[in-house]
Amino acid sequence: MALPPLYTYRNPAIKSSERQTKTVQKMKFQNLFVFLCLFFTVTKAQTTIQPGASLSASNPNLTWSSPNNTFYIGFSQVGSSSSYTLSINYNGGVPVWTAGNSATTVDSEGSFRFLSSGNLRLLNGSGAIVWDSNTSRFGVTTASLDEFGNLVLKNGTSSVWSSFDNPSDTIVPNQTLRVDQVLISGSYSFTFLSSGNLTLKWNNSIVYWNQGNASLNANLSSPTLGIQPTGILSIFDDAFTSGPQVVAYSNDYGDVGTRLRFLKLDKDGNFRMYSTDLGSKTQTMVWSALTDQCEVFGYCGNMGICSYNESSSSPICDCPSENFEPVDVNDSRQGCKRKAEIDSCPRNATMLEIDNAKFLTYEPELSAQIFYMGISACRSNCLSQGSACIASTSLSDGTGQCYAKPPGFISGYRNPALPSTSYVKVCGPAQPSPPPGVLTVEKSRSRGLRVWVVCVAVVITLLGLIAVESGLWWWCCRYSPKFDSLSAQYALLEYASGAPEFEKGNVNSILDRRLTDQGVDIEQVTRAIQRPPAPKAITESSISGTSIMSSDVSALSTFAASAPAPSSPLASGPTSWD
Repeated sequence: MALPPLYTYRNPAIKSSERQTKTVQKMKFQNLFVFLCLFFTVTKAQTTIQPGASLSASNPNLTWSSPNNTFYIGFSQVGSSSSYTLSINYNGGVPVWTAGNSATTVDSEGSFRFLSSGNLRLLNGSGAIVWDSNTSRFGVTTASLDEFGNLVLKNGTSSVWSSFDNPSDTIVPNQTLRVDQVLISGSYSFTFLSSGNLTLKWNNSIVYWNQGNASLNANLSSPTLGIQPTGILSIFDDAFTSGPQVVAYSNDYGDVGTRLRFLKLDKDGNFRMYSTDLGSKTQTMVWSALTDQCEVFGYCGNMGICSYNESSSSPICDCPSENFEPVDVNDSRQGCKRKAEIDSCPRNATMLEIDNAKFLTYEPELSAQIFYMGISACRSNCLSQGSACIASTSLSDGTGQCYAKPPGFISGYRNPALPSTSYVKVCGPAQPSPPPGVLTVEKSRSRGLRVWVVCVAVVITLLGLIAVESGLWWWCCRYSPKFDSLSAQYALLEYASGAPEFEKGNVNSILDRRLTDQGVDIEQVTRAIQRPPAPKAITESSISGTSIMSSDVSALSTFAASAPAPSSPLASGPTSWD
């Protein structure tokens, strides 16, 4: 039966199957929607920190992470000690922010808590507060760590506190440093001035580095300092119509990818830029404010002298001379102290001379300590001032400048290229100042040197004992009556072994005359040795490739075989020989 035109036959079973397929597809879509909702809910739970959450130093693997795990908050052990720091870290473990500062630590029972009051609090195991965000008055409801490494406390949707606004010792990209913010690391601090200058200070007083920017000809309104992801240290301000003003470039400028570049004030007082890759635990220095570490004020402590030697590119901290001793023998950076204080020898004080050295003098003490006089006058002037002057530096660069140092912190720098001579007041007599690095090298090597001395002494003693014993044995064999017969018979064996003296024809030199005392007929032995060998024996020996005469060896072997052993009656009296 033919079907009507334009009519399509539909099997009821197929229609039912299509309905089932649509139902399944609808269910799959609903499941996918639910999954996505759950996914974003879980993600949000991972990045949003609710009040009551906490981290423990005893479980450093527990962390709070940013959405893509680029940064995380957690505890890190300080070396092999039992102390821990709480920090924000780039994935891999490089810290970019520390609660408090780099010296703020807790014990292994310490904790970091987000309290219901809205405070972030770092506690020691005893419950003592080590650091607090002081944000309880802001009505904080949530905390989060974003993909830039910024820890933010929010009151609803508004930010009321962030780690970017409260820096410790580091600046990362997308973070800016304002003029009212300070980076602190130990005794050192970094500040950004409203003039656009960058400064480094020791003890918040001595300015030992001041980086100005001559290209800034505009009045800055609200300047900020930041680092671009490509590795450019820049100053930002609305007055710059052509964009940020560049201060410095990193050595690896340009490449971004997953590489993080950041600025850090280190514990040694230098301000540096570092580069690290995602997941890496190492960081590489790509720029530094001071290229000479010895120019950092106080790097070697009070009365310490910073210098370099040929064996190391790292600075070395020494004492001025043997008139001083280290404050801490295990840490040369802690400085030095006089073995005898000046007050104990008011009439016996003298000036210790240190060539190619200077005592660092920066603002604000610079203008009050500068004089103009010759080298000898610079020395005697400080000596005559009593306790008002304890050290001085005379520049040999033609300026005639002399810096007089009053009592206080003295930071020294020594370099063969420095055109200056320094003096420091000590109780006489003044011990000569050693070359740079000598005291440190000698102290570091003294323990190893003592070990080598002991080893050499033991070896020499053993060799001496062996030499004495060998000499004693030789003397006994040569001269002792107990060994006379043995030594005489050894003389005969020299012949059998092809002694050089026999080959030269010196027969008498190999015959020990002590054999005469034992009843040996020396003439008979001599004739036996000198008797010419049979031609046949010579021919056979020549064919065999040897140089020993068979007849002589045979005669000597017979003679030697008849010789009594040392323990025989030969030792007690002469014996006749056939």
